[in-house]
Amino acid sequence: VCSFTGYKVYPSRGRTYIRGDGKTFHFLDSKTESMFHQNKNPRKLAWTPIFRKIHRKGISEEVAKKRTRRNVKYSRAIVGLSLDAINARRNEKPEVRSAARLEAIAKLKAARKEEAAKKKAARAAAAPQGGNQKVSKMQARGAPTKVKATSR
Repeated sequence: VCSFTGYKVYPSRGRTYIRGDGKTFHFLDSKTESMFHQNKNPRKLAWTPIFRKIHRKGISEEVAKKRTRRNVKYSRAIVGLSLDAINARRNEKPEVRSAARLEAIAKLKAARKEEAAKKKAARAAAAPQGGNQKVSKMQARGAPTKVKATSR
């Protein structure tokens, strides 16, 4: 058997090469021996059986094509929604969906407005009644007021 190609070498044919470490290589002909000495990879040479095996050349008629399994998609209910509710949402028309979205946004805006009004009322009730004086953060924390310069 040829050490490079894997072809069968018949008696009185081919060449034998013995490397320095004593390993023996048998080659089909001078071409394969030359390729071996050039450190060519038989897997990358299109005419070698190893290349043909790796790239599946000439085996299509022998072996039937392997069938691939297709994934089957199916719907399942989610924790919060039943399957019927999910299908109803999926089959909604775009106009209905956009109308529902606008309604939800309007509801949210109204709730935010109401919340802001409540906060404003709470602030007004908690604010000191001594007029509209501006107080800095440091003054609110109890820091002494700055002495105004009189020389300028």
